[in-house]
Amino acid sequence: MGLRIHFVVDPHGWCCMGLIVFVWLYNIVLIPKIVLFPHYEEGHIPGILIIIFYGISIFCLVALVRASITDPGRLPENPKIPHGEREFWELCNKCNLMRPKRSHHCSRCGHCVRRMDHHCPWINNCVGEDNHWLFLQLCFYTELLTCYALMFSFCHYYYFLPLKKRNLDLFVFRHELAIMRLAAFMGITMLVGITGLFYTQLIGIITDTTSIEKMSNCCEDIVAQRSQKIGHLCCGETMVQVDIEQSQNKSKQPAMSTQQP
Repeated sequence: MGLRIHFVVDPHGWCCMGLIVFVWLYNIVLIPKIVLFPHYEEGHIPGILIIIFYGISIFCLVALVRASITDPGRLPENPKIPHGEREFWELCNKCNLMRPKRSHHCSRCGHCVRRMDHHCPWINNCVGEDNHWLFLQLCFYTELLTCYALMFSFCHYYYFLPLKKRNLDLFVFRHELAIMRLAAFMGITMLVGITGLFYTQLIGIITDTTSIEKMSNCCEDIVAQRSQKIGHLCCGETMVQVDIEQSQNKSKQPAMSTQQP
């Protein structure tokens, strides 16, 4: 079955995607210009490493585009519900449409998504039943590309032989240190974020739990703990009041006995 095209009109999502594309272009242009091509020309690295770098970069961009424009599992306005599955459907209280259980309404997209995991602004799309695997591909290729770029940035200063020919008339070589520091900062930030996201996604697949369901379970646990604390406090206040009343009654009894003839 072919993937359905899905396009979300959201300026906030466009800005986030534009930032991702900027980081991608920054690394795809400057890392080869400063590190890969000069070291290849001087015989420090084989050409296959450059091919692998561009290959991973293309895979990463394709995964981003596919995850962004693929329908995550949008429900039609008048779904056909089989008679044997009516008990597994429920009514959405926001769009007043029938939807399968474990579906959720996305306020950004304005419709319900089957087995919705979350709305990701970095791809300007929801992550649902039909594009979850594409989102995982994007996380994998992004983490792979980030590690590859950081490895070359580290080897450029601490492992490769110094470059003999450097054209200092070019802007990238005159400001090489600042450019590489910015690339390393963006790479480390991206690596930490993607690693945490990829880990949570894998845990969700293993436990068959979406991110929304995890948040809902956490909220329910917090509410249950607070209700227990409130119950304990109420019980404690009741016991204190009972003790006070008992002590007052005990103090009144001797006074009443002394008044009797």
